[in-house]
Amino acid sequence: MFAIASDHGGLELKNAIRKCLDDRGISYRDLGTFDNGSVDYPDFAELVGRAVSEGRMEKGILICGTGIGMSIVANKFPRVRAALVSDDFSARMSKEHNDANVVVLGGRVLSPETACKLVGIWLDAHFEGGRHQRRLDKIAELEKELFKG
Repeated sequence: MFAIASDHGGLELKNAIRKCLDDRGISYRDLGTFDNGSVDYPDFAELVGRAVSEGRMEKGILICGTGIGMSIVANKFPRVRAALVSDDFSARMSKEHNDANVVVLGGRVLSPETACKLVGIWLDAHFEGGRHQRRLDKIAELEKELFKG
């Protein structure tokens, strides 16, 4: 199952992406925000980042105004590989080469159509393994060292 969340700057885009996920029959849990009131993006990035890090959610989608803040927070969690994407190539490579388990988008940067397209590319892409797995293994070792297990 997927987790999806946004701050107020990403709410409109989140709702468009939810429709795209519904159209594809993909199950997800919306962790907020649910209205246009000002909120703090770290609170919502933490919900998704923690859920993916702890294995309660397989993947996540985060949206804030630019996507930058959400990316910074989500990547604080062990085993989270959050990728901010803004074009077809980065969406595909984030999965094929980096096995990104969280995709991050900018609600004030992307149109709903573009965002849905990018999420679709990310969902349809497959991790290539091989030399890329070796690199992910290095990240995992670094996380073990930094987080002591």
